[in-house]
Amino acid sequence: MSSPLTQLTETRQLSLVEKASILTETLPWLETYAGKTVVIKYGGNAMIDDDLKLAFAQDIVFMKRCGVHPVVVHGGGPQISTMLSRLGIASEFRGGLRVTSPEAMEVVRMVLVGQVGRDLVGLINTHSTVAIGLSGEDGGLFTAQRRGATVDGQEVDLGLVGDVISVRTEAVAGLIRSGSVPVVASIAPDVNGVVHNVNADTAAAALAVALRADRLVVLTDVAGLYRDWPTSSDVITELSATELRGLMPKLQSGMAPKMEACLRAVEGGLTRATVVDGRVPHALLLEIFTNVGIGTMVTQDGLVRLGSRVFSRDQGIPAHEYANGDYGPATVEPPQGARP
Repeated sequence: MSSPLTQLTETRQLSLVEKASILTETLPWLETYAGKTVVIKYGGNAMIDDDLKLAFAQDIVFMKRCGVHPVVVHGGGPQISTMLSRLGIASEFRGGLRVTSPEAMEVVRMVLVGQVGRDLVGLINTHSTVAIGLSGEDGGLFTAQRRGATVDGQEVDLGLVGDVISVRTEAVAGLIRSGSVPVVASIAPDVNGVVHNVNADTAAAALAVALRADRLVVLTDVAGLYRDWPTSSDVITELSATELRGLMPKLQSGMAPKMEACLRAVEGGLTRATVVDGRVPHALLLEIFTNVGIGTMVTQDGLVRLGSRVFSRDQGIPAHEYANGDYGPATVEPPQGARP
């Protein structure tokens, strides 16, 4: 019978072997993404839980140090709601989007640019001084056009809520070239200079298309797109743009903007866009740098997923691509107590 010291040594050796295996698994993905731009929509539980905020900041710095160019686009729904409540201004959502009066827009602008953006930049910069904050107003980055929403077949007025209709990438591209990580708040002026509240999911999609990014990753508070919610919690791991287009009218209001963003990104030229569970610590690294990936990936028609990469469905996935470990379904679960 081995001694406790021997058992401890064997356990430590196994742990080190496992760590080495994890490192070697990342090599193909490091080669895949080096020099590529990945746009990340940051929101949900990942931006209000302190441990998840820390893990996200670490992921961003890790990606940057590995030669990837992350660009972060953030909303701030919980923080906006808290401030509106504190000021006695009612919050209302229609079709998954916040109804935004001129009074509420002043609060949205203050919270996103002055609080959420600054906090995120500061958190990232505690690990490495690479993050620089800006908003859709800076450098003419975004131009918005007012939009409404359809609820129960009826068009409803959302107030100062806009869609991004044009993107000037000079400011963001300049920051990327300088070695920085742009952190973008999702507000934007219209052609008359009136600032609008822009859904961060759709803003991230518009920026990803304009930058010709390699990927869009949207953090959310669920495991992915459920196949038959609420009857089943089975997650769809992959679906084509055509398949998603057919599902869009049936989606719950909270998930609709996220999947619409993925669809817009893929229709705009990205090969894939993914919704991942931001309640899982280091969800970004799991999605980008592991074989299985997590969440729901939307692909261009005619492509098939392998881990976080895609290949032609007609040509098939080369056999040697399977040599780097397990490509089975991900089994990552959010931590105990993470809200759904």
